[in-house]
Amino acid sequence: MRARSDRYYATRRGLARVGHVLVLAAFVTFLAFPFYWMVLTTFKETHDLVDTKHNPFVFNLPPTLENLRILFNDTLFIQWVLNTLYVGIAVTAITLVLSVPAGYALARLTGRWGQRLAIGIFLTYLIPPTILFIPFSRIVGNLGLQDSLWSLVLVYPSFTVPFCTWLMMGFFKSIPRDIEEAAMIDGLSRLRAFVRVVVPVSTAGILTVVIFTLTLVMQEFVYALTFITSSASYTVSVGVPTFLVRGDVYFWGSLMGACLIVSIPVAVLYNFFVDRFVAGFTVGAVK
Repeated sequence: MRARSDRYYATRRGLARVGHVLVLAAFVTFLAFPFYWMVLTTFKETHDLVDTKHNPFVFNLPPTLENLRILFNDTLFIQWVLNTLYVGIAVTAITLVLSVPAGYALARLTGRWGQRLAIGIFLTYLIPPTILFIPFSRIVGNLGLQDSLWSLVLVYPSFTVPFCTWLMMGFFKSIPRDIEEAAMIDGLSRLRAFVRVVVPVSTAGILTVVIFTLTLVMQEFVYALTFITSSASYTVSVGVPTFLVRGDVYFWGSLMGACLIVSIPVAVLYNFFVDRFVAGFTVGAVK
């Protein structure tokens, strides 16, 4: 009887492992397929890509570098990437300078007003860009920043700062007050206690803010299309579809090549810091 019970539980454990492997394989396949498709399309010849008789999931003709040649030689792709990095770094710095102290202040503010202010700040993030780009256009025009990357540096914090403030507030609430109070008893001011004690233990939340901000800047389209008119000042999100979609002609190979080149660094960044990224998003909810 006991041997039969052991075999039963061993069979259940084996089936559970098989089920776990199958579920994991399904998720890996689902998540990796977009990258596989981008690689496949990037190096496919146009005839191989559009011929309906060919298998779309394999190379039916030898791979080609023509799509990448078009991307790098016939467009300003490298300049667009540099523009995006320039805007992303500037916006990330502004977002950190504003959202980290604001999140800390809201986390330590007691009473109803702290919660109300936090909700009010978060609600500003929910306002659609299609409503705001008209008044922002007036502001950008009055400041003489039209067709300048500084217009994007000015506008993008309007949606990165509110959400990141809310995010950091939840993170700071999970940090015990006793840590900074002990530092203040040792002679540090509140500001120095915040800088020397609270910020070092908040790296997960700060890293989440950095990744989230860079991702938003890279994918934003409406403001970049509205405020930038010259091709040399385009960001990736505007330059790639503008120059690689000509009427009803889509340069699919070059489009997928641009998506692949831009997405790989972001995917690698998420992969290296996934634990801290998840902790930054969830630690405020756990408390």
